[in-house]
Amino acid sequence: MSLTYEICIDSVAGAVAAERAGAHRVELCAALFEGGLTPTLGTVRAALAAVSSIRVHAIVRPRGGDFIYDEYEVAAMEHDVALLREAGVHGVVIGALTAAGEVDRPVTERLIAAAGGLPITFHRAFDMAADPFAALETLVDLGVDRVLTSGQEVSVLEGAPLIAELVERAGDRIVVMPGGGVTDRNIGRILAATGAREIHFAALTDEPSPAVHRNPRPFMGGELRQPEYRRRVTTAGAIATVLRAAG
Repeated sequence: MSLTYEICIDSVAGAVAAERAGAHRVELCAALFEGGLTPTLGTVRAALAAVSSIRVHAIVRPRGGDFIYDEYEVAAMEHDVALLREAGVHGVVIGALTAAGEVDRPVTERLIAAAGGLPITFHRAFDMAADPFAALETLVDLGVDRVLTSGQEVSVLEGAPLIAELVERAGDRIVVMPGGGVTDRNIGRILAATGAREIHFAALTDEPSPAVHRNPRPFMGGELRQPEYRRRVTTAGAIATVLRAAG
C-alpha cells in the first residue's frame, strides 16, 4: 500500500510547489504561525485554479487559541464550510472540543452537514482531547474520514507510541494521519514506528522579502513578532527531500 503525502501550506505558490514535488494533497491555511486559520476565499479559488492533479483541502478555524467555540464562531465556521464547498475544495479540515476536552459532537455534526458529503479531516484539536481513544471512537461514529495528530506530544516522534495504538484501533474505520515536526531526518522512523499510511508535514524555507525600500522601525504584529522582511515559503525541493527520505 502506497503512502499518501499531505503538505500544510499557506499560499497558492505552496499548492503549486506541492503538486510539482509529487504530493497527493494539501491542507490550505492562513496564519501558520497561529497553527493555521481559515484561508480567504480568494486564496482558495486561486489555488484551485493553479493546480490540476493535487487535492486541495481547506482548514476552517476562525482564530488561534483553544478549540472551544461560541455560537457566533460556530455560525461563522458553518458559513465558511459551505462557501468552501461551493468554491470547489476537495475536503475540509475542522475541529471543535468541549471545555471538558471531549469532541464537541453537536458542532462537529453541524460542520459535517455544511460540508455536504466532502471528505472531513479532524485537525490537531484532537491533540488537546482528554481521552484520545474516546475521541477517536466519537470521530468514527460521526463518519469523519481522518484525524491529524502528533500523538498528543510536541512532535510526532515523541507521540509515535500513541499514534501506533490509534492506528491499530482505527483499522480501516478512519485514517490516523501523523503530523507535527515531520522532517526528512525522522520520517522513516515515524512511519516504521506508527504504521501510518498517510503523513502530513510542512516544507517551509526562509526567503528574503523582495522589498528594496525597508523601514526598520514599524512592525505589523504584536509583541511576539517575526522579521518583517523575511518570508516563509513552501518549496518543491524541500517537499521532495522528505518524500525521498520516506523511501
